[in-house]
Amino acid sequence: MPSLTRRWSRLGAAAVALLTLGVTAVAVSTAAAADPIEACTPTSGAIVAVDFRPWNGQVLRGCDATPTTGFELLHEAGFTTAGTAHDGSGFICRIGNAAFDGGTQYPTPEREACQLTPPATAYWSYWYASPGQEGWTYSPLGAMEMVPGPGEVQAWVFGGTDIGGTTGRPTFTPDEVRAAGPTPSPTVSPTAGPGGPGAPPTEAQIAAASSYLVGKLTDGDHVYNPDGQFVDHTRSIVVATALAASGGQDPTLTKMRDYLAAHVEAAVLPDGADGLPNQFNAANLALLVTITGGDPRDVGGRDLLAVLTDRVCTAADAGAGCTAAGDFAGSYAPVTHAFALLALRRAGVTPPAATVERLLQWQCAGGGFADSLIAPGDPCTPDPANTGAALLALSVLGGHDSEVTAAKAYLTGAQRADGGYLPYVGAGASDSYTTAMAAQGLLAVGAAEPVAAARGFLAARTAADGGLSPDATVTESDLVATSGALPTLAGRNLATLTHPLGGEPPQGPTPDLARGVAWLVAPAQLVDGRYYESFPGFPEFGLTIDGAFALAAAGLDDAKLRAITDFIRSGGKVGESEFTVDSWLGIGTEFPSGGAIGKVALLAQVTGYDPGTFGGHDLITALHDITCTTADPATGCAAAGNYRNAPSVFAQVLGVIAQLRAGRTQDAAAPIEFLKSLQRANGAFPSLIPAEGSGDEVDSTAMAAMALAMLPDDPDAVTAVDRALGWIAGQQQADGGFPGAAGISTNSTALAIQGMTLRRGTYSSQIGKALAFLAGQQNPDGGFNVAADGQAGSDVRASTQVVGGATGISFGTLLRDVHDLDPSPTPSPSQTPSPSTSPTPSPSVSSEPSATPPPDAMPVTGASIVSLTLGALVLIIAGVVLLVLARRRRTTIDTAGRS
Repeated sequence: MPSLTRRWSRLGAAAVALLTLGVTAVAVSTAAAADPIEACTPTSGAIVAVDFRPWNGQVLRGCDATPTTGFELLHEAGFTTAGTAHDGSGFICRIGNAAFDGGTQYPTPEREACQLTPPATAYWSYWYASPGQEGWTYSPLGAMEMVPGPGEVQAWVFGGTDIGGTTGRPTFTPDEVRAAGPTPSPTVSPTAGPGGPGAPPTEAQIAAASSYLVGKLTDGDHVYNPDGQFVDHTRSIVVATALAASGGQDPTLTKMRDYLAAHVEAAVLPDGADGLPNQFNAANLALLVTITGGDPRDVGGRDLLAVLTDRVCTAADAGAGCTAAGDFAGSYAPVTHAFALLALRRAGVTPPAATVERLLQWQCAGGGFADSLIAPGDPCTPDPANTGAALLALSVLGGHDSEVTAAKAYLTGAQRADGGYLPYVGAGASDSYTTAMAAQGLLAVGAAEPVAAARGFLAARTAADGGLSPDATVTESDLVATSGALPTLAGRNLATLTHPLGGEPPQGPTPDLARGVAWLVAPAQLVDGRYYESFPGFPEFGLTIDGAFALAAAGLDDAKLRAITDFIRSGGKVGESEFTVDSWLGIGTEFPSGGAIGKVALLAQVTGYDPGTFGGHDLITALHDITCTTADPATGCAAAGNYRNAPSVFAQVLGVIAQLRAGRTQDAAAPIEFLKSLQRANGAFPSLIPAEGSGDEVDSTAMAAMALAMLPDDPDAVTAVDRALGWIAGQQQADGGFPGAAGISTNSTALAIQGMTLRRGTYSSQIGKALAFLAGQQNPDGGFNVAADGQAGSDVRASTQVVGGATGISFGTLLRDVHDLDPSPTPSPSQTPSPSTSPTPSPSVSSEPSATPPPDAMPVTGASIVSLTLGALVLIIAGVVLLVLARRRRTTIDTAGRS
């Protein structure tokens, strides 16, 4: 987690460099015997290049295999220098090299006397580039304070620039003067050796660090600062998040979260409701509450998300805590801004576009993110900790692949041989906080090797009492260092960490959701980047929505989630096919499909749209209108409260959840009572409606539990959920899986996880075993098998359910608001239509303005009555076939619910 301490040391070091570099005569330094250029490699030693072209020379470079400062690097590389009488030898006024003009130092005394500091229009400017960094960064420190990193390249250029280096960059690139050999890629870890990364952390070290933090609490629920004599809410939040990451301290974590909720006003609005908020605390407390299974919209009566979104700056205004438009008012550093975006997105809220743009403004040319809240166009000095925080935010925002790649390359290149990161340019040693934050970003983007090196560095900082020291020069433990580093030490990523209170996080292997999502959105599966199909040219709308639910739960590809949602919202017409979402829903026809209407309404709610206007329909009113008042098989009514043509528990549940999420509790009363009536004495629910002849089923029971769990004030519903989950847990097999229509089923196991997560404290062990089972059914391509005892091979339907179900998020609470996301696709190979895609453009992308439907309208098909009649006949036949298949207990129960 971010450190509260502002890192002023960089500014202090710069000030010292300007004030203490000598005061009397021009100091001349001679060159040492240069190390051979081959002694430097892309991962060891440092190269310096000096541009003598203003005097008709050339760019010369040299190597220092063991540099300690930039000043020593120049001399060990074969260059000589002269300082000024005013500033001393540390201010480089002249540079020479024996390979150019007999070693004459330039500029010559005739041009520059080197008595006073040279003007900014004509002096040697100092630049550096870390391994993998494509551009130059202006050094804010002098050569005597700058410590070159392994594989770094530095440059000296004569001419004009300003103090921030916005002009006068070297005209050659870092790669043109680097050491021979391949530059480290973003996936290559630093070279280890003496002082290299330590051994990976052990479970004992993680537990010891956790215990150390608990021991530092006052009254077992908060941190008290004895020096300032105040309750440190900020550090309390960071410690609590660290305990959530490490596990094993739930009683303490529960007390801490309760304490923070009781003191939320003091923590977040210390100057009152009209004063500037503490945005660091607002963001990180919101994130903590989300991680631990709570609602950040109601923490002690305060909506923490609103604290963030209601205070977005529209212009620079120092009095209002704004450095530029897009800031969160009161934010003091990029790390705070990044965590605000992370907290919003993890809570399912799309951050205001200006706040995302503001984050991107801080990315420097080399890929790192700035060390302060610079204004657009200001000099940009990259900072590893802020870059790690930015990567966390970008990983959940999605759609910023080029920025993520550049930031990943910067962090990989900036990592030192010991596995750590410098807290600021020119620092003498890696520190724990910066290393932990940088590694958090790398964890979020799957950079395994540099993360392992960073965790090794942190493990080596373990002190005798279990805490971590701030850096290698200190042996005593430190609360700030330990709390900030523990999530990374434990290998937990704050972009995906979940630890609902009441149960320990599952132990053992878990499915790789990133690989699962990548397989689901690949062109071979997701046709035209928008839908799944049953056979070429015919989209399968139910399965497509299942894919959307999976992407919403995983939160790893918002662009594809928006594309799928827009496809459904705009009618789902493909080529010449007359089968559209409208014909699937059947609203206003003799054959309305309750399950289909409920499923589309739920899609709208999950993705942030209004189901009352989605696709040109009021889907919630439609559910009310098709709620049966009596049993009537001719109209598709099994009983009062059943939705018309909802022939399965799965379909019934979708309607109930949609109505409850829309706040239509009264309208849902009859459907809820009908659903309750389907529960059997053993706690299970049947697959089909009517239930006669239909066996007990894990899938339906889990779905029913999710719906009834939305009624916490209904004692009968609470009891029904407990009975349902008890029955589900009893169905678990020895391998951790659950039985389904196709055998020991991945689909059923994933739904069982969603159900049991409603009572995670009770079923934590079973959840862990189920996740391990699913991990064992994941194929090398990222997809999942249908069943453990079936034919191997990735299946779309199984994979959608596993990716969504493995998160444990109930359909009653699932939210991934993408309705404000820019719908314009970014060209990528994954958006190439598959060969089966019809070449006829869909109405939603027509080039004719008159053909474009309004945002929430479904396109008119223009079909003839004959075509519609034939289409209806096909649908009726398909429905009969599906019902027969359902009765035979095959995988798909009905097109409205699962397909």
